[in-house]
Amino acid sequence: MTAHLPLDTPTACPLVLSLFPGIGLLDMAFEEEGFCVVRGPDLLWGGDVRRFHPPAGKFDGVIGGPPCKLWARTATFNPGMFENLIPEFDRVVAEAEPLWFLMENVPAAPCPQVPFYWTFSQLVLDGAVGGATSRRRRFTLGVRSESERPAVRFDVELCALWPIDLERTVTAGGAQYRRDGTKYRNRRGKISSYGAKTVWSFERGRRAQGLPDDFDVPPFTVRAKVEAIGNGVPLPMGRAIAKAVKRALGIA
Repeated sequence: MTAHLPLDTPTACPLVLSLFPGIGLLDMAFEEEGFCVVRGPDLLWGGDVRRFHPPAGKFDGVIGGPPCKLWARTATFNPGMFENLIPEFDRVVAEAEPLWFLMENVPAAPCPQVPFYWTFSQLVLDGAVGGATSRRRRFTLGVRSESERPAVRFDVELCALWPIDLERTVTAGGAQYRRDGTKYRNRRGKISSYGAKTVWSFERGRRAQGLPDDFDVPPFTVRAKVEAIGNGVPLPMGRAIAKAVKRALGIA
């Protein structure tokens, strides 16, 4: 049985704080589902979550995906160069005291741990929820309860059928592959993501992440756009998650 948690305010448009928003791809999906999203500070725009202290009891929910590079496979070569900001996510949630929160990260990352919140996690494949890529992420829904575990079902609906030849995961490093499947290499034979192929990397990333053809980030260079898109949640995946959150919390 799905729990129906009453919101603190009578509004039909839950107020949500977005942490580590980047260019707002996860925010877009939640906004499409009727949430009012307020973006918190992000390094991309000159902000620092470590100096951020939200007001308590003002937000119905908190969403966000702390940087995942520490738990990526490439981090095994030099893990000391990356910082774990999941504790900052936990801290902001604890200070904001929302009814619920949602954290997105790679499967190897630890789940959030916030006192008085029960958590429900699910691994999601982009292609299984209508997306075009093989990106796989863990989403953890936290629900506030100081006593027994709430009867919440966090179930992300999967498509009945999806392609077996999914596109490679879009990364912040751009497209390392040509259209024929071979890797880009510079004159020294090293794998290269940028250079003359950067524009195509942006176009491929935009399409693969499910974004409309007119989506753009005008202040950014093309290389910065590629990185920003690669760091975001694919729009089809975000939509599936936002709908699952609404069902779990009984939000109409």
